[in-house]
Amino acid sequence: MKADRLVAALLLIQARGRVTVREVARELEVSERTARRDLEALATAGVPVYSQRGRGGGWSLVGGARTDLTGFTSREIGALFLAAGPLSASPELRSALRKLTRAVPAPMRPHAEAAARAVAVDPVDWSRTEADTGGPHRHVLERAVLDGERVRLGLGATERTVHPLGLAAKAGRWYLVAGTDEGTLCAYRLSRIARVEPTGQPAIRPEGFDLAAAWRELVAREERRMAAVTVHARATSDVLPSLRRLFGGRLRVGAELPGDKVEFIAAGSSLPALVGQLAGFGGQVEVLGPPEARRSLARLGRALSSAHDSEYHEESHFLLGTYYSEDASVADGTGETASTAHATARTT
Repeated sequence: MKADRLVAALLLIQARGRVTVREVARELEVSERTARRDLEALATAGVPVYSQRGRGGGWSLVGGARTDLTGFTSREIGALFLAAGPLSASPELRSALRKLTRAVPAPMRPHAEAAARAVAVDPVDWSRTEADTGGPHRHVLERAVLDGERVRLGLGATERTVHPLGLAAKAGRWYLVAGTDEGTLCAYRLSRIARVEPTGQPAIRPEGFDLAAAWRELVAREERRMAAVTVHARATSDVLPSLRRLFGGRLRVGAELPGDKVEFIAAGSSLPALVGQLAGFGGQVEVLGPPEARRSLARLGRALSSAHDSEYHEESHFLLGTYYSEDASVADGTGETASTAHATARTT
C-alpha cells in the first residue's frame, strides 16, 4: 500500500540522514519512478523533506526534523524483537521489523538488532519430526481472519464453509477458531486442513467476540471429552513418572500400597484408548476396573502371546490395534475396532 511505503520512506530518511531515489527504490523494492513520486508526495503532504541536486545530493529532513516511536523502553523493544525474530520468515513481518528498526531512537537500534538475532528456532525435534508450524495454509487463514472473509475448508473427503475468528496455538499445534452457519464454535487443526478457498463473502463475527474466552471454552470441551471414562489401577512406583508423562492432568494418584505400589485413576476419551495406553506397561500395571477393561487386557495378552510365542497355540480373535499416547485402538469382543482421534466434538 502507498501509505505503508510513505511511512517506510520517511523512516529510511530519518535513519540515514540523506537518501537517494535509487536507495529508496532498492530498499522498498519499487521502481525509481515510484520512489520519486513517493518522496514528492511526502513533501506535498507537508512533511519537511527536501531534495538536493548534484554530487552528494539526495533527500533529507529539513533541519534534522525527526519522527520516532515514543513510549518504548530499551527492554520493551528488545522483548519485541526477541519475540518476532524467530518468526521473521513472513514477508510482512520482515517488512515490519525493518520499519521498526529504523523508527527506534538511534541509541536503541543496536540493542534491537542484537535481539532480533538472539534466538534460533529449530523446527525439528530429537526424533527428526518437524514441528507443527501451521502448515501451508496458515498465512491464507491469517489474512481471512484479518479481512473478515468466509473460507471453504477441505478436510479430507469433506468440505466446510466457516467464518474465521482467530488462530490459537496449543502445545506446539496451531488451530483455526471459526464459527459455522449454524452458530457453532469449532476448532480445526491447521496441519489437517487439505485446502483453503476464500469465498469472497464476509465472515460473521459474533458481537463482543473474545478469542481468548472462546479458546478456553473449546479447550474445556475437549478436556471433558478426553476424560469421559476412567480406569482404576495399581502400578509399581517406578513407572509413576512415565504414567504422569503419558496422562498429565488426567492421572490421579491415590494411596501407597504394600510392595512399593500405588493406586491411580487414569482418564481418557474411551475405554479402548485407555486399555491401549496401559497395555504398554505390561505387568507393571494391573487394571482393577472396570471389568470390561480387564477383559480387554486379558484378550490382548493372549493375542500377543499367540503372535510371539511359537509354543502358545490358543486361538484368539482379538484384533491388535496401534498403541499411541494420543491415538490408541483396541478391539472389543465383536471384532469391531474402537479408536480415539485427536480431533473431536467440534474440535476437528
